[in-house]
Parts: sequence; C-alpha cells; structure tokens
Amino acid sequence: MKAVSFHLFFSLLVSVTLLLGAASAQNTRATLTAEDYAQWERLASRAEDVIDRALASTGALEALRDQIDDARTQFSDGRLANAARIATLRDQIAALGPEPADGITEPEEIATRRAELAAQLRAQEAPGFAATEAFQRAGGLIGEIDQIIASRQTEAFFNLERGAINVANWLPAIDALNKYSDQVSTEVERAFDTETERAALRSNSVPIALYLIVAAVLLLRAGRWIERGKAALLPSQDTPKGRAISFFASFIRMALPLVGLILIGRALELAGLSGIRLTALIDTLLPIGIAILAARWLGILVFPKGDAHRVVLDLDASVRAKARRQTLGLALLYSVATLLNVLQNTGEGVAEYVSVLTFPVIALAGIVLIRLALTVLRAARAAAEGNEDIPVLTRALRLIAKIVIIVGITAPALSLVGYSTAAHLLIWPTIISLGLWALLAALQSLIEDIFAWVTQRDEDAGDALIPTLIGIVLWVLATPVFALIWGVRWATLTELWSSFLNGVSIGGTVISPTNFITFAIVFAIGYTITRLLQGVLRNSVLPKTRLDSGGKNAILSGAGYIGFFIAALVAITLAGIDLSGLAIVAGALSVGIGFGLQTIVSNFVSGIILLIERPIKLGDWISVGSVSGYVRDISVRSTRIETFDRQDVIVPNADLIAGVVTNYTLGNTTGRVIVPVGVAYGTDTRRVEGILKEIAESHPMVLLNPGPAVVFQGFGADSLDFEIRAFLRDVNWMMSVKSDMNHSIAERFVKEGIEIPFAQRDVWLRNPEALSTQEPSS
Repeated sequence: MKAVSFHLFFSLLVSVTLLLGAASAQNTRATLTAEDYAQWERLASRAEDVIDRALASTGALEALRDQIDDARTQFSDGRLANAARIATLRDQIAALGPEPADGITEPEEIATRRAELAAQLRAQEAPGFAATEAFQRAGGLIGEIDQIIASRQTEAFFNLERGAINVANWLPAIDALNKYSDQVSTEVERAFDTETERAALRSNSVPIALYLIVAAVLLLRAGRWIERGKAALLPSQDTPKGRAISFFASFIRMALPLVGLILIGRALELAGLSGIRLTALIDTLLPIGIAILAARWLGILVFPKGDAHRVVLDLDASVRAKARRQTLGLALLYSVATLLNVLQNTGEGVAEYVSVLTFPVIALAGIVLIRLALTVLRAARAAAEGNEDIPVLTRALRLIAKIVIIVGITAPALSLVGYSTAAHLLIWPTIISLGLWALLAALQSLIEDIFAWVTQRDEDAGDALIPTLIGIVLWVLATPVFALIWGVRWATLTELWSSFLNGVSIGGTVISPTNFITFAIVFAIGYTITRLLQGVLRNSVLPKTRLDSGGKNAILSGAGYIGFFIAALVAITLAGIDLSGLAIVAGALSVGIGFGLQTIVSNFVSGIILLIERPIKLGDWISVGSVSGYVRDISVRSTRIETFDRQDVIVPNADLIAGVVTNYTLGNTTGRVIVPVGVAYGTDTRRVEGILKEIAESHPMVLLNPGPAVVFQGFGADSLDFEIRAFLRDVNWMMSVKSDMNHSIAERFVKEGIEIPFAQRDVWLRNPEALSTQEPSS
C-alpha cells in the first residue's frame, strides 16, 4: 500500500506540474495583432524575393530562415486562439438542434439565435484561420530555403578544385601560405605599433602574467597532481569503485588543461592582439585544444595503459600504446585541418589552393586511420577465432574497421584529384564519429561500474537490465549528434523535432507526444486509484461480508476492469484524442482484426461469463478433459489449474464455457468415495459385508445420514468383489479416506482370517510326453 500511495502521489505531482506549465504557457501566449501580421507580410515578401533571386549567401539564407521560423512559432500558438470560446459556441449551436431541411420553417427565435451564434463563431474563428494561413505560408518558405541550401551543399560536395595531382599547383599554394604568414606578422607588429598600445600592454602585464602562469601550471603539472591523488585514495583500481573514480579523475585531468587554454586566450586578448587573422587564430585555440585533449583522453579509455578500466579490445600493452599514439596523431591532423580552414576563410588566395594544402593532411590522416583500423580488425578477428557464436560487439567492430579502411583510401584519392570538399566531408566526420562511439562505449562501461559499485554485482553488471536501458538511451540521444557530425543542418533537426511534437495524423486525429504523455499520466493515476480501491475492498470491506472466495474474486476483478476502462476513457478525453476520427480506420481494420483475434475475444467474453455466473471459483476441485486439480486463478483470458502433481495448467476460458466441466465442490464439499475390495471364494459374504460396513461407519469423515453402503458387486475371475460406497463431509479428503479404509480392511481381514486373493492361473500341457522324449542339446 505504501508503494501504491507513493506512485499515486508522484503521478499527481507530475500531472499538476504539467497542468500548471500548460496554464502558464497559455497565459503568457501573446495575442497576434495587426502590426504582427504587417511585419510578417513584409518579412514573407522579402523572403519570396530572396528565394526567387537565389543570389543570397548561405549564411544570409540561414539568418532569414531563423526569422521565419520564429514567426512560424508565434503563428503556431496563434492557431489555438479562442479555443475555449469556440468550443462553447459550437456546443451552444449543437444545443439548438440540427438545421431544418428544405421546405421546413424554423421558429423565428431559434433561427435568430442560431444566426447570432454562427456570427460569433465566425468572428472567434477568424484569428485562428489567419494564424493557420500564416503558419502554412511560413512552413512553405522554410521548405524552399532548405531546398536551396541542400542543393548548394550537393554542388559543393561535387565541386572540382585545383588538385594536388597537378605539380604546378604546389608552388602557388606555398606562396599563398607564406603570404598569409606575412599578413599575420604584420597584424602582430601593428598590435604594438603605437605608444598607446604599448602602454596598454604594460598596464595589463600583471594579469597577463598571472593568466600565463596559472595556464602553465594547469597544462604541465595538474595531471601529475591528479594521478598522485588518485593513487593515494585508490590503492586498488581493479574494482568497480576504482574504475568509476578513475574515469572521473581522468576527465578532470583533461578538463583542467582546457581551463589553461582559455586563460591563454584571455591573456592574448589582454595583450591587445587584434586583427581578422589573429582573432580567428586565437578563437581556434580552444577547439584545437579540445580536440587534442579529448583524443588523448579517449585513447586512454579505449586503449588503457593498465587494467584500471574495462578493456574494449584484448590487445597487448605495446599495441595499445601504438593505438594511443595513432589516436593522438589523428587529433593533431584534425587540428591542422582546422587551422587550414581558418586560413581559407581569412587569407587572400588560400581558398584557391586549399585542396593542395590539405592533401598532405588528409593523406596522413588516411594512413593513420587505416593502421588504426587494421589494429582493431586483427583484434576483432582474434576474438572471434574459434567462437561459433560471435558477440555483437565483435561483429560491429569488424564491420566498422572495414568501412574505416575504405574511407582511409577514398578520401585521400578524392583530395588528390581536387574534390577537397568531398574528402573533408568523408574523412573528418568518420574520425569524429569514431571518437563519439568511443565516448559512448566509455560511458557504458562507467554506468556498468557504477551499477556494480552500488549493487555489489561485479560479475554480471554488464548483463543487468538497468545499465542496458541507460546505454540504449545514451545511443538514442547521441543520434542527433551523429547527424550533425555528418553534415545534417541544425535547422533540419529542429524541423524534424517540431514535426514530431506536432504529432502524426491518423484518420483525422492528431497524435502528438503531448497527447501520449497526458494519456500515460492520467491513466497511471486511474490505474493507481483502481489498485487502491481493490486493496480497500480486499482488506477492509469484503472480509466483513459473507461472500465466498469466488464472489470476492468476482467483485475484485469486476472493480478492476471497470476502473481500468474508466481510467482509459478519462485519459483519452483529457488527452484530447478524438476517437470519432479513428472510427473509419477502426472500421476498416475491424474485419481483419476480428478474424485474427476471434479466439482471444471468445476467451475474454468467456472470462466475463465465468466471473458473473461463477460456475467455478477459486479453490474449486474441477476436471476439464484430462486435467484435474484446484482452481488457483481466474483471469479475463484463461484459468490456472493446479494439478495434484503441483503442475500449473493454463486452460482457455472458452473451453470452460463450451466444454464439459466437472466441479466436485460447486454447491458443497460433500462427495462420495468408492473403495473396491475382493475376497477369496468360499468366504462368508454376509460376514464380509458387516465388517466393511463397520469400517466405513467408524471413519470420522463418513456421513451417517445418508449412511455408508456395502455392495456385493459380483463374482470376479479371481475374487468375490465388494464395494464400500460412502458420502464424505469433505470430498477433498477422498484419497486420504480411501487410504485409511484400505489400512483398516487389511488389519480386520487378518484378524478375521479372511483371505484377500491374488490372481492365479493353472497351466495344462496338452502333450507332456513330448517334453520327456526330447534329447538334450549338446
């Protein structure tokens, strides 16, 4: 009851929070004015002109799209304007009844009132119609802008630039790089050209020095201090607790140098270094540091130096060290590519030869990527060797390694001939995706270690349900990140998310996540209340009645079904799901569903009949076909019978209604026992009859009214056959009574000298002389 009460309280708390949030959102929703629509008309007209010209840059299109998306959000809220008032007016019009058919005159009072309500309804619906029209227009404009941007991305992917395959492009590329270096040097000299700027540098020298000193300490010494502290706190790291704490310690060791890089950037800003190129390079410092430090951290997690972490791949220490160096090398190459991208955007003439400049970087990255993939592939093949059932992780690693090898060959080839954009969009997302995959694998191991630490289940923590579910959630949440890595625009993801939130239309009914969550919360509350009611009936009300166990079970089951039905009905209503819109879909599917589920429906109806008529109830001894035992549970689909061998047999309810059922304890527990007895030929039958009757009457479970009877059945092949037929107070004791009577019969017959015969046969030989004349075999 305490657990149920807690769930009820939690469900109520969540529902009240959501309702308050919805009310707050509704109260804060701004009403659209004529000025809003005027501004929107100007924005939409400008957007249509830009789309028709198709001359704006991609950045300008993205900015324009953001403005239209903001307006669309406002119109989306405006579609719900006056919703409560509109519903009231529609109810009022419906209360007047349907409009009369042609040729029938409606009373003047009703006609006038209907016209007034119709005019009010049109006036109240007008803002919603206007917002809906603007919403649809905004959605169309956003779709056109997305199409233009997507086409430009496709063109850029297949754009052929100056390739490194042409040796004549090398010297101009180097000259462009030298020119950029000279421009950076010029900006540095200009930063300290005047006395004012030098004076500003001298005034900021103390904070600059302080920033640089702290940054140097964080970059050079913080990692060693953390390792020493971890070693002092954790003598043994080969435990779930040790591995979990080591993970967090390694994360802090990566994060502190990032703080140092931020301080260096701040020091450079205080030094007065400015200019287009210098500012771009300084801004690139932090992303490059994140890439290098994150790659070093992930390399240690996936290819650890010792056994403090869970090992994803079973590799030798030397191979793991080489893999760590390769991972760091990929990060360094990515950093160089990032710098070249800055040069391309801020340097004159660099963009023309970017394919030539980036080819060595992409080629080296391809080589390192192939070597790393070969290492993983060899380890995966070694793990799968000799195993008939190859683990899913091993299969995935083999497939990923083969794909990475293909990328490592294809990307440099594309860059060599001049498809620089295609090469970049192929190799760097692959590397970043591998890093994200490594991060997810490390987080999964961390979750398993924390679970094993808390539950003290180190052996089977990886197979537990909770870490597995959390891992699935992590992968689902990482799906948008993978999409962004591979070039999917953020606007595209937000558009998909908005479509998801708006719901799916089925048969004219829109099912959205909000509807689903509302339905789930309301139904959970109704379910909890129903369980509480059943608990009160079971523990407080029904024990005070004179109902038998079957009647109590029927009332509890009926209350449960009614409660669940009402909870589902209320949940559907509050969720705003219009079932009338699904009627056509349900009608179309009803025939097929009826044929497919007719057995289930039959059992369901039979279960309802069993609960109402109660031909059987809990605890009854019944026989159905070849199954005999006690009824232990009656559900809406089937009935569970416990046989005398302690086996549970599930019988469909339709078999109990349509078939022949023997219920030994339906009206009462009185039942008859029959005990067969055989005596030898020549025994006094009247004497045997009297003895058997005395034995039956002396048993305490045998009823004396009607009294027991002894029947002389007849002359058997080996004995004179008798039967004791007696009614028992409780038929459930039939086997025990039968056993007691057999013991008593055996004892009395020994005392009385009455023989209980057993089967005997006399063997006659037709030709006995033939046996005596046969010669023995040699």
